[in-house]
Amino acid sequence: MTKGLLYYEVGEQFDAFLLIKNMTKGIASNGKPFLTLILQDRTGDIEAKLWDASEQDEDTYKPETIVKVTGDILNYRGRMQLKIRQIHPASPNDGVQLSDFLETAPLKQDEMISKITQYIFEMENPNIQRITRHLVKKYQQQFLVYPAATKNHHEFVSGLAYHVVSMLDLAKAIAALYPSLDRDLLYSGIILHDLGKVHELSGPISTTYTVEGNLLGHISIMVTEIAKAAEELGIHGEEIMVLQHLILSHHGKPEWGSAKPPMIKEAEILHYIDNIDAKMNMMDRALRTVKPGEFSERVFALDNRSFYKPIFHK
Repeated sequence: MTKGLLYYEVGEQFDAFLLIKNMTKGIASNGKPFLTLILQDRTGDIEAKLWDASEQDEDTYKPETIVKVTGDILNYRGRMQLKIRQIHPASPNDGVQLSDFLETAPLKQDEMISKITQYIFEMENPNIQRITRHLVKKYQQQFLVYPAATKNHHEFVSGLAYHVVSMLDLAKAIAALYPSLDRDLLYSGIILHDLGKVHELSGPISTTYTVEGNLLGHISIMVTEIAKAAEELGIHGEEIMVLQHLILSHHGKPEWGSAKPPMIKEAEILHYIDNIDAKMNMMDRALRTVKPGEFSERVFALDNRSFYKPIFHK
């Protein structure tokens, strides 16, 4: 079986099928057009340049296209890059399909929805419980397959639900230490905080931002959805406004895209839990192919730091 893309080392030759995750056009210093391709398999992605690209190449090498690539693995400014020697689209006879190249969450969808449903069942506040159940049911199909982002963390199939499940388990442990926290509010805020991404993002494959995502964003989308749900269910009470505050403030600071700073205990904790889970996912992914005693590539979303894997780590 062909080894995963991220397990190649600098200097190795590459000859295998990959999926085009993203394609952007550019103009080189000599005035000639080129394409920047982000190519992926189940283990991750890598950047490649297709020089002297024609208009036909632009039409041929679009996102969600499976290609056969021959080339060399290089280190370019501290990051792995694939130097293309040959590339062509896969044919039906090659026996490859889209699902072969998609990274997915380590938990199955039915396991994740079962866990989320259990957390909703444990809620004692009927207003919070009904709003949460209503919105999860409304968007369950997308919720279980969408990524949590286009890049940086949980950017894989079912990443959104996996991020939520991880956060819920973390919240349960924290709430046991701090019993003054309102578990219903915290659990609901976690389940709903990124649910607006089913509108903000295009889907689980070659994910981009939608027009609605660019103009409104997942935070404002979900604040509106909570208000609509409360109206449809005939729910009135402070819980609606407080739950909306958790959504508005979960990014923590204005420079991180937060509409309001956290002003409720559960909002503060939600922000920290979100941050912990996202950053742990980024670090785990950066270090997964790093050998003990070596450093990872720089992680732009983590202050452009490299991370060291101690020799005594397994």
